[in-house]
Amino acid sequence: MRMKFPEPFNLQATLESGQAHRWRSNDGWYWGVVYGNLIKIRQYSGNIEAFAAPKEPEQLAELLHSYFRLDDDLLEIYGSISKDSRIEKMLEIYSGLRLLRQEPWECLCAFICSSISNIPRIGKNMESLSDALGKPVNLLGETRNTFPTAEAIATAGVDFLRQLGLGFRAKYVTAAAQKVAEGELNLDEVRSMPYQEAKDILMELPGVGAKIADCVLVFSMDKLEAFPIDRWVSRAMHEWYKIGNNLSYEEVADWAKGYFDPYAGYAQQYLFHGRRLGSMDL
Repeated sequence: MRMKFPEPFNLQATLESGQAHRWRSNDGWYWGVVYGNLIKIRQYSGNIEAFAAPKEPEQLAELLHSYFRLDDDLLEIYGSISKDSRIEKMLEIYSGLRLLRQEPWECLCAFICSSISNIPRIGKNMESLSDALGKPVNLLGETRNTFPTAEAIATAGVDFLRQLGLGFRAKYVTAAAQKVAEGELNLDEVRSMPYQEAKDILMELPGVGAKIADCVLVFSMDKLEAFPIDRWVSRAMHEWYKIGNNLSYEEVADWAKGYFDPYAGYAQQYLFHGRRLGSMDL
């Protein structure tokens, strides 16, 4: 299926910017599992070509529109967050990088796995969970597994997840799975809440601090005011904006949310991606 996406759009920057962890590139194509669908997608000459299973072509366009947040007006967002030469440079280098609208349960597990970790390891953890507990889906001779349900992970238990290589994170992923499986935590309801209320509820989960909660909120729950701060964003704030390391997480986040309001989440992703890749030395 071929289609046009609103410009600007940068598939590579979007999928390789640390938001989602199950995309793999091969010969110009990206393969990933999104909302239970195996997707093969590429960008060329301003066009998007994509295949999916089990979604039908007419349903695929709607899925991609939501997942890649094509409803976001990037030019308006750029105009809003272009506060200084630093962010402007990131917007220029990575023009078309979009935030993703991911499935909240998978996103929550991914960022619980991000604790004291790195992007390759998070991807390995997510793939191990999927291979062991997900369901296979086939597309064009390629088979990948869906991400497992909360019920499947809760049933598997902590020891099984440790065997998959999750380490100390196993108990936190299992605890979250149990709350979701038992109906104690409804992520769709959390998604509909105001930012701070949703964040407070997520932070009640064992192993979920402010950074993990903010990641889940901005990457899966439409909270574009969230400003996750990991080591790369912290370095960018200190080196580029002279925000002192003596400030707390919430103090830095509040400053950034005020400065980049109302699209701090977009600003964060460009700063994170640029600082992680060493795109600018200021």
